[in-house]
Amino acid sequence: MTLPILYSLRNCPFAMRARLAIFRTKQAVELRDIVLSNKPTEMLLASPKATVPVLVVTPNKVIDESLEVMLWVLNQSDPSNLLRTQFNDKNKPVESSVSSVLSKELEDILALVHVFDTEFKTCLEQYKCAKRYHEDDLQQKREACEMYIKALEQRLSSHAYLIDDDESLADIALLPFIRQFARVERKWYLQSSYPNVKRWLNRYLQSAMFTKVMAKYPLWQAGQPIVKFGDI
Repeated sequence: MTLPILYSLRNCPFAMRARLAIFRTKQAVELRDIVLSNKPTEMLLASPKATVPVLVVTPNKVIDESLEVMLWVLNQSDPSNLLRTQFNDKNKPVESSVSSVLSKELEDILALVHVFDTEFKTCLEQYKCAKRYHEDDLQQKREACEMYIKALEQRLSSHAYLIDDDESLADIALLPFIRQFARVERKWYLQSSYPNVKRWLNRYLQSAMFTKVMAKYPLWQAGQPIVKFGDI
């Protein structure tokens, strides 16, 4: 059986959340770890966009947006109900297109992810740059991010995960970016007044799943043995 091929970069947050979703689906893919300074020709031919993740399902089906990868794999298998599909019309499965029929819960999940993928991600990049280049407005850049962290803190004061008491797509989609936020000013973060966010993040960082998702693999080269990835 030919496995889907996932081109990935270990520490890229977008690739990370694609791997998290694949792991949660209990499916297998052929993992091809790359470095951006030496992108394989095979990946560029599959996706001229030249960013990870790239999931090659078949020669005619290539998915190169992380959220689209997550939705596609979870539509193949979703044992943890991350998409809340039991609330959907079973004759109309959730797809990664805008025209899909979505449950109210999944609409809320995707709306939250959209805010963090657009608004928070921009603030986070500015915060990281302010720290890296010792800019004078570091505190202001951090406070811009905190608006979104406070919203998560409030959510997590009511339930264990971002949507309710069970893990959803939102949790694993946001996880890599909240991890990045926590690492910008580590000392400040550890002393910050976000106990619920810290508890939520630590639960993931200390999990067996995260250890497996973040395992280091040899860089992919044509002709080498296949590296299988997934909770298999």
